[in-house]
Amino acid sequence: MTHHFFPSLALLPPLAGGQFLRADLAPVPIAVLACGLALYLWGVVRQNRLHPRHLWSARRTAAFVGSTAVSAVAVVSFLGAYDRTLFWDHMIQHLLLIMVAAILLAVSSPVDLLWLATSGPAHRRVTAWLRSGPARVAGHPATAFVLYGLLVPLTHLTILFNWAIEYEAVDQLDHFLFLAIGYLFWRQIFGAEPNRYRTQPPMRALLLFLAVPVDTFVGLTLSLEQSEIFPAFTAEGRTWGPSPVTDLHIGGVVMWVGGDVLMMLALIPVVLAWVRREERRADLFDRELEAYLPQQLPGGQPTAGFALGRLRSSSVRSIETPDPTTGAATSGPASRASDHSAPFETGPAGSAAGG
Repeated sequence: MTHHFFPSLALLPPLAGGQFLRADLAPVPIAVLACGLALYLWGVVRQNRLHPRHLWSARRTAAFVGSTAVSAVAVVSFLGAYDRTLFWDHMIQHLLLIMVAAILLAVSSPVDLLWLATSGPAHRRVTAWLRSGPARVAGHPATAFVLYGLLVPLTHLTILFNWAIEYEAVDQLDHFLFLAIGYLFWRQIFGAEPNRYRTQPPMRALLLFLAVPVDTFVGLTLSLEQSEIFPAFTAEGRTWGPSPVTDLHIGGVVMWVGGDVLMMLALIPVVLAWVRREERRADLFDRELEAYLPQQLPGGQPTAGFALGRLRSSSVRSIETPDPTTGAATSGPASRASDHSAPFETGPAGSAAGG
C-alpha cells in the first residue's frame, strides 16, 4: 500500500544490516541545524572579541556541538528515516531530543551567549527582551514543568501523533517542540544563563521527581494498549518487523524505562551539588563555632545558646544573602563576581563572560 503523503515510506526495507546507515536528508532540519551551529560559533568568536579577558567556555561550546550532533542523529540518521514506520524508533528519537540534545543545549547557554555577543542597540534590545514579561514567564520553573508535563502525553496519546505520521510539517514541528520545551525544562536544572528565577538544588531535585511520573504514565499507557491506536501506522501496510501492537508496546517500554533511567541519571549531579552545598554550609558553621565558643566576655563565658544564635545569624547572612534585584539567594562576594542576572539589574546591564 502506498502512503498518501509519503509514497516512499512503504518501500522502506526491514531495519537491519546496512539499513542502519540509511539517512533521511530532509533539507529543512539539516538547514536549521547547520544555521544554528554557524550562528553559535559566530557568537563565540564575537563574544571573545568583545570580552577578550573573559573568553567563552570551551565546555559550553562543546555542549552545543554535542547537542547539534545528537539532534542530527535523531532526525537525519536511520532514526529519522524510519520514525514514521516504526513506533519504537520514534520513541528513541523523542528521548534523544528531549533528554539528551535538550540537556546539552541548556548547558551551552545560548541566551547568555546572545546577550554577551551583542553590543550597542542590539545589546539593549536583547536586555529589554530578557526583562520582558514573556521572557519572565518562559523562564519560570512552573512554566517549564507545565509545558513538559503537557508535551509528552499530548504528543504520544492523542491525534497529534497520528498527524505527525501523516504530515511531514507536523513531524518537523514535533521535533522542534521537543527540543525547545526540553531546553526550557533542563535550563532550570543545568542552565547558568540570565534568568530572574534561580532554582536551588532542592528545587531542581523536586522538578526531576515530579517529571518522572509523566514519562512513566505515558509509557505504561502505551505498553498496556490492546490494539493499534494510530491508524497512520496501520495504513503503512508494513509486512516486516514487529506487529503494530507489539511495536506500540516496545515503544511504550522505551518511553517508560528509558525516560525514567535518563531522569535518574540527571538526578545524580543535582544530588551531588545539593550535598556539596550542605557540606559547605556545615563547614562554615563549624569554623565560626570554633571562633566564637572560646571567646571570653567581661561578664563571663557566653552560653552555648548565645554563641549558636550569633553564629547562625552570621552564617545565614554569609551563605544566602538575598539579591535585592531578583530576590534570589547568592553565595557572598564570590557568587556575585560570576552573577548571570545582570540583565535584570536596574540601570545599564553589565558584561561578564560565561565560565
